[in-house]
Amino acid sequence: MKLFTVGPVEMYSETLNVAGKQIPYFRTDEFSGLMLEADKLLHKHIFAPIGAKTIYLTTSGTGAMEATIMNCFNENDKLLIVSGGTFGYRFVQICIAHRIPYTEIRLSMEEDLTKERLEEFNGKGYTGFLVNIHETSIGKLYPLKLITEFCKKNNLYLIVDAISSIFADEFNMENSNIDAAIFSSHKALALSPGISFVVLSPRLIQERVKRNSINSIYFNFNDYLNNFERGQTPFTPAIGVLLEFANMMQYIEDMGLEKKIERTHALSKYFRNAAINYGFHIPQYNLSNALTPLLFESNAKRIFQYLMDKYGYVVTPSGGDLADKLLRIGHMGNLSEEDYDALLAAILDVKEKL
Repeated sequence: MKLFTVGPVEMYSETLNVAGKQIPYFRTDEFSGLMLEADKLLHKHIFAPIGAKTIYLTTSGTGAMEATIMNCFNENDKLLIVSGGTFGYRFVQICIAHRIPYTEIRLSMEEDLTKERLEEFNGKGYTGFLVNIHETSIGKLYPLKLITEFCKKNNLYLIVDAISSIFADEFNMENSNIDAAIFSSHKALALSPGISFVVLSPRLIQERVKRNSINSIYFNFNDYLNNFERGQTPFTPAIGVLLEFANMMQYIEDMGLEKKIERTHALSKYFRNAAINYGFHIPQYNLSNALTPLLFESNAKRIFQYLMDKYGYVVTPSGGDLADKLLRIGHMGNLSEEDYDALLAAILDVKEKL
């Protein structure tokens, strides 16, 4: 079976080798040292500001999103949320659940986030801005520079869910004035699912995390910050995934971050050019390197199932109104141009049979 999905993705042989070993006991100086070194490399490769800290959570991306909102905001805040798909709307659901006031910037699939749209909210007393920078449900990449400028102008905390973008697209936490970067192990890092990361800016830690009181034991960021001073988490983490993570950080360090992102970009460009040449329809909005959305008039669900059953090729299906119209092809993980040639040939074969 070959994964052309957006998480989990095809893993690299070195990662599989790490994953296949016995899980060690982790309350040791050796494990702590490994984590502290991996954390330094992580901060280097996402250009985290000096003083930034990482929260290592054994949870899904949604768990990390909710934990971040719980630790950084409360009912006295007023948040602005970009909601252009399933994952952007998840921030809305979290704010509803925690009774945090918010305004939803709802965008249709083809609608861009523009400066004019943001200007409606200038000087309106908002305290934070939440965005899934790559709306994975449709493959749209939002303009981070525009968002950064708006947040600076209005002195907003910027919370970025970069789960399916970080390490696939260029990402500079410091230059973009990001206060919390949220991402997960099973996307562009190509690791097993299980760990989600929240990298916090110094100002968010001092002004919010240390001052905010939350009704949670497991998701209390202050406990994680204190424990990671010694390279540990307060509760048992997904140890195996953290070992994969440490290995991947060193792999990226040796390879070079630019080469990793360039490779993902090259794969996405290769696939998109080939798909267009074959007559497939790709939306015209700005796309991440992480995935390509393919639009069909119908039968997307049947194509997904047929590809998996006959060829062993797994792409990412869609839900809701897009279930029969949209398939998402991932470009993260251990894939090659030859893999995409085979996938496109299979899709053409399936279309002819339906």
